[in-house]
Amino acid sequence: KLIKPGNLVICPTGRDPQALGLALASQREQLANVRVFVATPTFDFGWYDPGWEDFFSIILGYTFPRGVAADCLAKKRADTAIGGLFIFGEFPDMWDVDVVMVEISPPDDNGFCSFGAAVYDKRHWIAKARLVIAEVNDQLIRTCGDNFVHISQIDYFVEHPHSGRKPGEVSLAGRPLPPVTEEQRRIAQYVSSLIKDGATIQVGQGGTSEALVRAGLLDGKQDIGWHSEVTPGGVIRLVMKGIITGQRKTIDRGKAVATAMGGGTIEEMNFAHLNPMFELRDIDYTHDPRVISQLDNIVTINNALEVDLTGQVNAESKGSRMFSGAGGLLTFSVGAQLAKNGCCIIVLPSTAQGGTVSRIVPMLDSKVTVPHTLAHYVVTEWGIAQLRAKTQRQRSEELIAVAHPDFRGELRKAAKNLYWP
Repeated sequence: KLIKPGNLVICPTGRDPQALGLALASQREQLANVRVFVATPTFDFGWYDPGWEDFFSIILGYTFPRGVAADCLAKKRADTAIGGLFIFGEFPDMWDVDVVMVEISPPDDNGFCSFGAAVYDKRHWIAKARLVIAEVNDQLIRTCGDNFVHISQIDYFVEHPHSGRKPGEVSLAGRPLPPVTEEQRRIAQYVSSLIKDGATIQVGQGGTSEALVRAGLLDGKQDIGWHSEVTPGGVIRLVMKGIITGQRKTIDRGKAVATAMGGGTIEEMNFAHLNPMFELRDIDYTHDPRVISQLDNIVTINNALEVDLTGQVNAESKGSRMFSGAGGLLTFSVGAQLAKNGCCIIVLPSTAQGGTVSRIVPMLDSKVTVPHTLAHYVVTEWGIAQLRAKTQRQRSEELIAVAHPDFRGELRKAAKNLYWP
């Protein structure tokens, strides 16, 4: 009854509100031409299936590589928003928003609710929407920072289906942590050699990058700082161990800053609950290159699908099939470039599809997420390619050296045709 035909409905970045999503889907016959922006699809409410495009127009912000949402986009039944996460923070000011559906905790004694393990752009959408409907979930943790909204900003409340879980038991997007591979351990060793004590670390989302912390990336380091989109598995444990202290950060000293928490065990998430050392901040703070550039000795570590011999990075698609959004890769690359002693690292396995395809390629044939002008380090399981201040021919040689040996011959031939007389 609250949502009308033709409305634009927003599910902000983070977990989709389950009860509200199911309720909206159940009204599809009555709600013609409703547009639904799902920033990070985490649950299947049915609207990604064939036939729903006759009722709902789905817009996706960020897609995971597999699942019904990715298939929906690949089959052209959904549209996708263009822009990295920092730009997504500006969308509320540019869109005419009717309804926001969001998940929150019960209010505290002062009437403030938590967004749980993910803030992202939620506060911006709430501030701009005509109507805000909140699903109250008593499983959500509370953190310091920007992770709150007052009940006066909410128009309607609904109850989240109770599962008997306690705060901290639900991880961001519910993604299980896969075992660390030997390939990832080798990449972690190479990247670790580029990290000095006291550095501030950012690790982007992605299968390889997120595994590096658990693969020993920061083992033996001292006074590490954290400023990132997320806290991948193992990060909270490093705070508990005293490896991540933030004591040498040039801003937000003593704070582990992110816009979301994920990958934590129940014990780790309960440790973060109301812990003043952790701050979840709005996305236009964590991903602002002007903020990132103030962090001396920042090391940004991000995933890619492929890198070409110029140093261009594709982290989004293969051909026309989307595997991911741009995320924070570009803004963290720019911020690291501007920071004092900043360091930008791209990590990826040297091959894909069971070793049959090289991820180091002569030229990209898809999207360019990071231009070659920002290239610094590219790391595979075969070593480190240092690209900054290198000529085109030198870059080709550096990148071929970290490609899989099975593909180096054809890459050399391609490089010779492209860059030598």
